[in-house]
Amino acid sequence: MKWTKTLIQTLRENPGDAEIDSHKLLIRAGLARKVAGGLYAYLPLGMRSLKKIQQIVREEMDRAGAQEIVSPILQPAELWRTTGRWDTMGPNMFKLRDRGEHEFALGPTAEEVFTDLAKGMISSYRQLPVTIYQIQWKFRDETRPRFGLMRSKEFLMKDAYSFDVDAEGADKSYWTMYRAYERIFARCGLKAVPVQADGGDMGDSLTHEFHVLADAGEDGIAFCEGCGYAANLEKAERKVGNGEWGMGNGEAVEEIPTPNAKTIEEVAAFMGLSPDAFVKSLVYLADGKPVMVCVPGDRDVNDVKLKHFLGAKAVALADFGTVLAATGANAGFVGPVRPADASLRIVADVSLKGASGRIVGANKDDFHLKNVDLARDAKIADADYADLTTVKAGDACPHCGRPMVIKRGIEVGQVFKLGTKYSAAFNATYKNDKLEEHIMIMGCYGVGVSRTLQAVIEQSHDKDGIVWPASVAPYQVCICLLDPADAGVAKVAEDLEAALEAQGVDVIVDDRAERPGVKFKDADLIGFPVRVVVGAKGLANGGVEVKRRSEDKSATRIVAPADAAQAVADLLKEDAGA
Repeated sequence: MKWTKTLIQTLRENPGDAEIDSHKLLIRAGLARKVAGGLYAYLPLGMRSLKKIQQIVREEMDRAGAQEIVSPILQPAELWRTTGRWDTMGPNMFKLRDRGEHEFALGPTAEEVFTDLAKGMISSYRQLPVTIYQIQWKFRDETRPRFGLMRSKEFLMKDAYSFDVDAEGADKSYWTMYRAYERIFARCGLKAVPVQADGGDMGDSLTHEFHVLADAGEDGIAFCEGCGYAANLEKAERKVGNGEWGMGNGEAVEEIPTPNAKTIEEVAAFMGLSPDAFVKSLVYLADGKPVMVCVPGDRDVNDVKLKHFLGAKAVALADFGTVLAATGANAGFVGPVRPADASLRIVADVSLKGASGRIVGANKDDFHLKNVDLARDAKIADADYADLTTVKAGDACPHCGRPMVIKRGIEVGQVFKLGTKYSAAFNATYKNDKLEEHIMIMGCYGVGVSRTLQAVIEQSHDKDGIVWPASVAPYQVCICLLDPADAGVAKVAEDLEAALEAQGVDVIVDDRAERPGVKFKDADLIGFPVRVVVGAKGLANGGVEVKRRSEDKSATRIVAPADAAQAVADLLKEDAGA
């Protein structure tokens, strides 16, 4: 392919709205263009890489025994009402009506559609297990689209759904997809780490996320470098040590004035103590009902853990009026000792069980209580202690006890064990060999295909531009033709192009009438894995220059034109085996 015959436009300046390196390079290298907030057009170079990622995904899904279909983007509201998610998905779902006033959604995911399809097609255990998948566009009305393709309103996703006769079969399907995901991301040149995660709205059973570690990642991940434990911060646990209990000496509770000191930091500074001497008490609404949550003063409540512990559909901090009615004080002065509403449920983090000598809000404005023994002074049932906080760097690993570290990650895939959450709602059943009906057991597996494209850039770039893995690069080789008007030089470039293409290598020839420096900068910016320089001066000295994008100038090889195709092919093979 000749550069002058392609639609490629690189930029020298970063786009003004791009915050992270991969977003900047996505636009500057001519892979995509912004159409509106959260909406992007994929340009020829971007489409070539996107198609290669899709092909890798498709090959590994087929290898794992999954079968490809495609379902409508426009999904009828009736399917979503069957599971109740028409109302619970919230404002992220695009909803519309057709001319007949029938309601539809632009699919943000496809559990309902696939489950309904399975219900209509599967009736016998002989048809199971089965896994079906699609690579399809999804739509979510993000409140704040950002970071380019990382969080957009429209994105390309591979979603697969498995249907099994029992839990054992569902477990096998789950790990089959897990291993397929490991292969997908490895083939895309990504170092993707599987971590334990929360199922969220999709399901509450076993699930793993695959994360590409990057400083720009939106998700926090707790890692133990000792035993390998890894979990999303929404899910991560810690081992609670004996040192977290106690602190007191049995003294009587004493009320102390703390004027205008509402936050833990303010009260700690006022009293000259560290935050861990305090109990942070917050009033939440769980499905509309108030509940007080107590955690150590140096910890934060994990809303996801709280939601699951309470068995609530939604939790949120209570409004000022609710806080005052429940406790008798304004936020900042509430605590677990004698709140105004004696029936108020109080739950606490497990690390506070047995805690004494702590300082808590007095449920009276401008006052706190010290010397509080939670077992003696607060009415917290044993069953109301649970893991309710977000882990921090240095916390003990729940498996081996070693200190954990916190890293950032970009989620590129996730696997779920859904159980019967959706199949039961649709009454998706099969008959066993005794003609007895049973609910199918489901799994769900997603890969963010368009997000993976940008994740590769985020993980593989330097100060000059993208450093593509050969497997997903828009072109694997760029031949920089320095003297396009010289017929002899052009012939060498054309012969090399033909020789490489005969070996299945993607080649672009930069035949523009531009200075060498411009061509080299563009080749580095776009990030072609191998660059070959063909010019009159080099040929006069007996060869062409061959260089990997990932190497510096000192690694440039001078090879005879007749040997150039093999030299390039060898470099690509080495990269593929790396």
